[in-house]
This record gives sequence, structure tokens and C-alpha cells, in this order.
Amino acid sequence: MASRVDLANAIRALSMDAVQQANSGHPGAPMGMAEIAEVVWNQHLRHNPTNPDWANRDRFVLSNGHGSMLIYSLLHLTGYDLPIEEIKQFRQLHSQAPGHPEYGYTKGVETTTGPLGQGIANGVGFALAEKLLANQFNQPGHEIVDHSTYVFLGDGCMMEGVSHEACALAGTWGLGKLTAFWDDNGISIDGHIEGWYTDDTAKRFEAYGWHVIPNVDGHDVDAIEAAVQAAKKVTDKPTLICTKTIIGKGSPNKCGSHDCHGSALGLDEVKATREAIGWPHEPFVVPQEIYDGWNAKAKGAKLEAEWNAKFDAYAKAFPELAAEFKRRTSGQLPANWKSYTEDFIKQVNEKAEGIATRKASQNAITALAEILPEFLGGSADLTGSNLTGWSKAKHVHAKEPGNYISYGVREFGMFAIMNGVALHHGFIPFGGTFHMFSDYAKNALRMAALMKQRTIAVLTHDSIGQGEDGPTHQPIENTAGLRYIPRMDVWRPADSVETAISWVAAVERTDGPTSLVLSRQNVAGYKHNEADFASIRKGGYVLAEAEGGKADVIIIGTGSELDLAVKAQGELAKDGIKARIVSMPSTNVYDRQDQAYKDSVLTPGVKRVAVEAGVTDFWRKYVGLEGAVVGIDTFGESAPGGVLLKHFGFTVENVVKTVKSVL
Repeated sequence: MASRVDLANAIRALSMDAVQQANSGHPGAPMGMAEIAEVVWNQHLRHNPTNPDWANRDRFVLSNGHGSMLIYSLLHLTGYDLPIEEIKQFRQLHSQAPGHPEYGYTKGVETTTGPLGQGIANGVGFALAEKLLANQFNQPGHEIVDHSTYVFLGDGCMMEGVSHEACALAGTWGLGKLTAFWDDNGISIDGHIEGWYTDDTAKRFEAYGWHVIPNVDGHDVDAIEAAVQAAKKVTDKPTLICTKTIIGKGSPNKCGSHDCHGSALGLDEVKATREAIGWPHEPFVVPQEIYDGWNAKAKGAKLEAEWNAKFDAYAKAFPELAAEFKRRTSGQLPANWKSYTEDFIKQVNEKAEGIATRKASQNAITALAEILPEFLGGSADLTGSNLTGWSKAKHVHAKEPGNYISYGVREFGMFAIMNGVALHHGFIPFGGTFHMFSDYAKNALRMAALMKQRTIAVLTHDSIGQGEDGPTHQPIENTAGLRYIPRMDVWRPADSVETAISWVAAVERTDGPTSLVLSRQNVAGYKHNEADFASIRKGGYVLAEAEGGKADVIIIGTGSELDLAVKAQGELAKDGIKARIVSMPSTNVYDRQDQAYKDSVLTPGVKRVAVEAGVTDFWRKYVGLEGAVVGIDTFGESAPGGVLLKHFGFTVENVVKTVKSVL
């Protein structure tokens, strides 16, 4: 029978061998956290390698994702579908062991980590989702939602601001089933960290409201075990276990140094390490007794079978709740979704209200919340401006659960936590902020796209039309920047109907996030033909055809500027110029349509002009070099929105003038 020392050393050997073979990677963290990993994964983590998607499994997050060989070693050793051949291909093209853990690429990886600090923020989202889902579904004697979240994080995660934002909220929310292990090894890529990281981290987390266990020897399995047991006894606070470790432990000449942080040990040092830790086996060879000591398949199957029996009893006692739990955790929408949303869109169209699209968005939220108990809304301290709340929403207030979150002024933390909530399953999270501040959250939005997660960003005050707050608050390049993120669908609707349809599309989407870019100011209300609803869903459509159907020019408009295009059509007609008006609320969705449809909207050979209060270069792919763009390539000014729009050329007269310039 293998000793616990041997089990930990298997992690060290696999990690250093894989990094050495790739001649790329980070062996130090896996080697330094091997004992912590052995305790957590062998003694505490409730999981089933044969069913990585078991609903009540514990979640494990490697926030210090550069140490990816730690989680790959654990997944391989415990019996997940990650064969040794994939470990040998670490960091190679299409390997299931990529440079950083990637959700959807490797079975058992719960979230994509690498951008430091976001893993712990995702972990907060996992733990929050567990707490809220338990509140909604658990019944006396039937605790079907009852699992923990374990996070490993390093000094780099502690330095990143997003970890401060998320961890402060975790303390406020009292997430007692969240346990984080700080790999306190005193090393980052630049060397020993005392010159740039001198926080009293333990006191900082105590101030956040965490239960903190300081000065745990990260290489003493008994000390680690005692710390985990102590963490489990505190149920109203998250726990931070501060583990003192030696980076690269086992390497006789490079341990405790940044030399083993981000590069292979070297063949001679790998050989020396084998001798130092008593690992005589060839690279990538793991004795059967080591595999037997790690294998979690039987234990995991037993844990899941026990939970299945509990769920069967729950389903007999509460059949409707059980069916709803299955629906929500599988990501399915209610059975009446299609008919309900079709009726809702028709009602919006009948009203044809000329209101701000942020208000139209709130109307959509209010309507959809009636049949979406999985909605988990929120805002970064701008609920009254983003209009992300609804009358029946219940605030998550401190440790009290609900379905609406005031995240405080924490845009990055909000969207990173939302990613964790989405990954957990059971909720559709959305969060609001001013569009200008989406830049604070950009990397979390990008990570949602990378992981194909259904999160919804509600981004209001979308242009210089925002007005008096001035250029610090007026987006110029932001909308284009979001459109360039692969798998991100950006909608900038022009009226209430387009806003309603964009919300429905965002909720129905299961392969990526959506950003809704919304106006502060009122926009025109249009009464659409119902046949247009399907065309709006395609991202771009003909709102008003040229007289006679043969256009001299096509004017493309989005958002609040669409009305300028519509009015310009009438003015141009006075001069005998026939203009087709195209509304393009989502360029991303339009780009995915077949060529025949796209040509029917933007007919080849017809001159084009785009009108949007944003950077002009983005629109060149649609108007070409021979076309023109009414846009803005400078920062804005402080003045009322209407004054600014006129000052920067967003007038019917200027649109007409620009159209004539290309003919």
C-alpha cells in the first residue's frame, strides 16, 4: 500500500516530467502544493470521476492556473478520463492538458483559470450559487443541494484586485462552504515577493469577514487535515487556510526559488529530484499501488448513488420541485417559454413606446422574471440607473439569500462571480453597470466567452448621449471592443421591440455571453410588422425599404441613431435619392447568417453609410472604403446629451450630407 508521501510525490513526478517534456510550464506550484492536494482530494473532495457533472459534487478551482499540472495530475490519478498519453502531450496542440486549465477541454476542470484572481472569484460564484440554490430547493429532511467549494490560490491571485472585490463579498455573504488554500510560498516570477507584496493577508481576510487559519505547514498532512476540519466547523463564514509552502519542494537545487516558478527544472535537476524524493520510476510511469491509492471511482460512484437515493425520496415528496431542479440545472427553459415570449414581444410591439432602451430592458426583465426563477440579477451599485431591478426581486442582503445582488462598486468582481454562478448551473446571471465601466470587467467578459457561458451584461449609458458626466463616462470605442471578442454577442437595440428580442435571444443562448448596450435617453418607438420579428433575431434587417425596392444607397443604423437614418430617408427622397434603412442591432449575430440573407440586407454594389455614436473604423467592413460612417473618433465633452449629439454631427442634416458625399 502506497504511503501518503508516495501519493504526493506522484504529483511532483508527473508535474516535473510533463513540464520538462514540453520544455514549458510551471512545476513549482504543483510540487509545492502536493501534500495539500493529497489531503483535499483523497480525504475531503466529494466527486465522481466517472460522472464529472454530478449535480451535488464539490467544486474544485485551481485559481493559480499556471500550476495546471497539479490539477491534471489529480484528474489522471483519481480516475478521470485523462490518460497518461494526454499528460505526455502537456501544452501541445489539442491536448486535453493545455497550458492553463480550460473548461470544456478537460473533464473535471470546473472553470478556465490563468488570469490570476479570477479563479477565486469564480469560486465565490460557485459557493454563492450553492447557497442560493439550497435556499430555493432544500426542504426539511431533504438537503439535495449540499456541497462545498475548494479553491487553491497563490500570491499572484492575492495581488490581483479582482480577488479583493470577490473575497470581500464572500465574507459579507457568509459563504460557509467556501474554503480557500493560500499557497504562501513567498515567490512570484520576479523573485522573492517581500519587495512588492507586504500585505498582512490574514488580517485583511479577517476584515472581510472570513474565518482565517494562519501559519499552517503546507507539507504536514496532519496539520492540513486539522485545518480543513476546523474550517468545516465554521458554517457562517468562508475559510482561508494560510499554508506555508516551499515552491518546487523536492527539487534539491531550485526549490524555494523563482527558478522553478515558470520554467522546466532541466534534465539534470529532474534526475536529482527523483533521487531526492525517492522516486525511481521512469518519466510518466506510475506504479499500480500509487494509482490504487488515488483512485476515487468506487468512492465517487458510492457518493453519487447515495445522493441519487436522496433525490429519489425528494422527488416523491416534492415532485414539482424535483422536476424544476432538473430543468434548471440542465439549462433548459420553461415549457411555455416560446409562447410566453412571443406574446410578450407582440405586446411590446403594440405599445411601440418611445422610451430609453434601458427602460425597455427593465420591462423585459420584469416580464421574463415571471417565468424564469433562475434569473439572478444585479448591478455594480447602479441599480437605479441601469434599471436592472424588478418589483418582485428579493435582494441578497448580507447573509440573507435572494435573487438580486447589489455588488457594490465592483464591476470586475461582479462579472467574474457571475461566471462562477453560470458554471455552477441552476441560474442565469445578469449584471449591470455603465457601459464605460465594462472596461473594468473586460477580462471577465472575455472569460465568459472563452468558456461559452450564458451570462448577460446590461451596459447602459451607451454613448455621448449619456450627457453631462462627460468623457470619463461616455463610451466611444467600447461597443466595438466588445464586438471583437469571439463568441460575445453584442446587441445595441434601437427600440423597445429590438430590446425585448435581444433579451429573449440572450436567455435562449447557451453557447456564450451577451452584452446589451442600452441608451440613457429616450429613443423612437416603432410599430413593426410581426414578420420582422424573425429578421430582428438575425441581427440585421431591412427596417424601411427604398421606394420601389431599388436602393441608391443603404443607411445602416443602430441604437439611438437609427432614428436619424429613418428621418434622413425622407429628406433624401425629396431629392430623388432612394435609401434603404437597415437596422443592425447585433453585428455579431448578423455576421453568422448565410450569405444570401446578408446580401438581401446589404445588397452588393450599393453604396452604404453607417450611423453610430462610436468609432468609425469598425463599420468599414460593412460600408467599405467607398462608403462613409457618421461616427465619433474623439473623446466626448460635458454637456446635455442632445447638445453633444448635435455638436458631434449626429443630425439628420449631417447624415443626408454624408450620404450625398458617397453618391
